[in-house]
Amino acid sequence: MTTTTTSPKDAAPGRPSASQPSTREVLVQGLRGNMRQYGMLVALAFIVVLFQIWTDGTLLLPNNVSNLVQQNSYILILAMGMMIVIIAGHIDLSVGSLVAFVGAMSAVMMVKGDMPWVPALLLSLLIGGVAGAWQGYFIAYLGIPSFIVTLAGMLLFRGLTQIVLEGQSIAPFPEGFQNIAKGFIPEMGPYTQYHNPTLVLGLLAVVFLLVREWRDRSRQLAYELDVLPMGVWVLKCTAITAAVVAFTLTLASFHGVPVVMLIMCALLIGLGYVMRNAVVGRHVYALGGNKAAAKLSGVKDKRVTFLVFVNMGVLAALAGCVYAARLNAGTPQAGLNFELEAIAAAFIGGASMSGGVGTVMGAVIGGLVLGVLNNGMSLVGIGTDYQQVIKGLVLLAAVGFDVWNKRKAGK
Repeated sequence: MTTTTTSPKDAAPGRPSASQPSTREVLVQGLRGNMRQYGMLVALAFIVVLFQIWTDGTLLLPNNVSNLVQQNSYILILAMGMMIVIIAGHIDLSVGSLVAFVGAMSAVMMVKGDMPWVPALLLSLLIGGVAGAWQGYFIAYLGIPSFIVTLAGMLLFRGLTQIVLEGQSIAPFPEGFQNIAKGFIPEMGPYTQYHNPTLVLGLLAVVFLLVREWRDRSRQLAYELDVLPMGVWVLKCTAITAAVVAFTLTLASFHGVPVVMLIMCALLIGLGYVMRNAVVGRHVYALGGNKAAAKLSGVKDKRVTFLVFVNMGVLAALAGCVYAARLNAGTPQAGLNFELEAIAAAFIGGASMSGGVGTVMGAVIGGLVLGVLNNGMSLVGIGTDYQQVIKGLVLLAAVGFDVWNKRKAGK
């Protein structure tokens, strides 16, 4: 008796072969693998639409969109660093106080010491890096839990801020330094009713994102991994292009791209590449996922942990400079509860309490969810007390969803 086998080419038209997953299966697998990030994107879109209707279109006016970017820039910068810290299996409670301390030091250097703003900015970032290295040494090499070390750092840097400023605000900063947080890239080219450099940057962003999507798809095909069907992939690329074009035209119809947005985009691209492609990024995920197994695999856990906190210190210093530039003053009350906002943004954006999970882009999405909530609720006149309640419920829902998703996957 002979047995006839049917090759994939002989399969019935429109019906997937046994070796090739169907479109539905690929979509389900993709959604399961990125459930939190896609869920937060949907939530962000829903919140934007809700407040756009609720505020009679005020939310997405060009001037308010620019204000949203500048108003939440320092939290987004902190959230990117905090996401990496949480992925590594740690926490940093000191970033809010470090923001205040670096802002105070920058004010002393520029206002009292008459130092030019560029070297003062570089020295401020160095101070943040040293502070992060100091904490990272205790955590990585002495084995003291990050919660304790950074809690001590929170008290230490807050006290140093009071000492440096002597309890008083110091102002004003040079105009060039203020432009880091409040400035826009200059206009160039002929009059077109839009901000020309912003249009060019938007076009470059579309090209960059589409090329990255194509490369990711080609890489997956080269390794014979499941990919989205071509039609769905084209639809995804079209949606990305439409979103970027809409955002670009909105900014270009006002003053263009804020300077701080360029800084955040550079950080997002750089840190995202490191976490996706660099060896140290994969080691961070390995440590957070299973420290014992990572050490057995040759991961230098102490070195990686140390670098994670140095990175967090530099980003906290940058956030401190941006915040001080926006306020145009170094003030003792700067950075209050910033660590909680950054931690909340990371968890809303897909981080896991157990570590080893999350993306830098997810932190940005989580920060934008909180930022749009803050801005939208302020526009409709909701008090700060109720705003805190709502943000707390959003954070609880995000973490609860993560726990539910894990339990469901474990069944």
